[in-house]
Amino acid sequence: MNEKEQARRPGGRSARVGAQVHQAVTELISERGYGNFTVGEVAARAGVADSSVYRRWGSLETLLSEVALTRLNAQSPMPDTGSLSGDLRTYAAQVAREITGPDGPAVLHLAVALSNSGQQGLQAAADLRAERTRQLQSMLDRARDRGERAPDALDVLDHILAPMYIRVLFGMGPLTPDYVDGLVDRML
Repeated sequence: MNEKEQARRPGGRSARVGAQVHQAVTELISERGYGNFTVGEVAARAGVADSSVYRRWGSLETLLSEVALTRLNAQSPMPDTGSLSGDLRTYAAQVAREITGPDGPAVLHLAVALSNSGQQGLQAAADLRAERTRQLQSMLDRARDRGERAPDALDVLDHILAPMYIRVLFGMGPLTPDYVDGLVDRML
């Protein structure tokens, strides 16, 4: 094996396996819902050995938590438009697209289900909330640094994100741009 092959290998296969396993989890949640599949089924769908999944993640809850956190971080980057209003509108629109997209409901159902699946699941759900709050706080801190009056992160969760999540989870109609902007208007 030459130096170029050695330099490429560590991240390549590992990243590919991680992506395949994450996709398998998302598909299985979409098809069957949380709690209706095993690590073996995830591994089979991803084309890897069960032992690879257990070695890397240790448990199904840890894997599910990582999938949800990865989707959360990848799909909702914090905007920086120069104003709190612009940031909140952009962010809310991103979240609306994320949670109504092909994998969005599955990730939402996963986050809810983790809260009800024992101590590991509770920790995974807490990690998800902490990451979302950290993301929001960075946007709100930037607004304060610019001299704007910014709400608390929990207020943004309660008044902008929660209504969108509820609508998606319970199939209560589309998240139109007007609806999402109205949530931001009421928050501000």
